[in-house]
Amino acid sequence: MRPTPPPTIQPLTPDFEAPHFRQALSRFATGVTVITTFAPGAQKGASASSSFVGITASSFNSVSLTPPLVLWSLGHKASSLPLFHAGTHYVVNVLAADQLDLCNRFAYGKGDRFADTAYTLGQAGLPILKGALAWFECHNRSRHEEGDHVIFVGEVERCGFSEGSAPLVYQGGQFSTTTPLPQPLP
Repeated sequence: MRPTPPPTIQPLTPDFEAPHFRQALSRFATGVTVITTFAPGAQKGASASSSFVGITASSFNSVSLTPPLVLWSLGHKASSLPLFHAGTHYVVNVLAADQLDLCNRFAYGKGDRFADTAYTLGQAGLPILKGALAWFECHNRSRHEEGDHVIFVGEVERCGFSEGSAPLVYQGGQFSTTTPLPQPLP
C-alpha cells in the first residue's frame, strides 16, 4: 500500500515587518569574510592592488563536501555585484579575531582597499589575505537570484587554514570572537 502524500499547503503571508525580521536574524552568530575578485581591466596574476575588488560578507556557508561547494550572497544594490557576477573566480577569506580592521576596511573603506593590505596571490591570481583564519579559492559555479540578493555557489579549487587563531564573529550588531564552553566529563 502506498503512503498518502501530504496535503498541499500554500505559503502564508509574513506577519512581521522588516525591522522585526532583521532583529531576529541578528541573533544568529556568523563568521566574517572578505571576498576578493578581479576589478575591471585587471590582468590575471597582476600584482597591482588596483586590479582587485574586495567586500566584507557574513553570508558565507558550506554546501557540499563532494563536490566541494560553498555559498555566499550579495545584495542587488552592491556596486561590486557586476564584477562578482561576471567573474570566473573569487577567494573567500575567513577573518581571524585580530582582523577587525580588515573587516571595516573592506566594508566601509574608500579608494584602494588593498593599498595597505598584506596578501599573497593564489593560483587564480587573486588575493589571499595574510593572517586569514582560512581561505577558499573558488570557481564561480552558479548564481541564483533570490529576493534582493544574488546567491553565489563556488566550487572550491584550493583551500587552506591557519592554526590557533580565534575567528571574528558578528552577532547582535557587534563583533566578538568565540571561547570554548566547558566540556562535561565523560
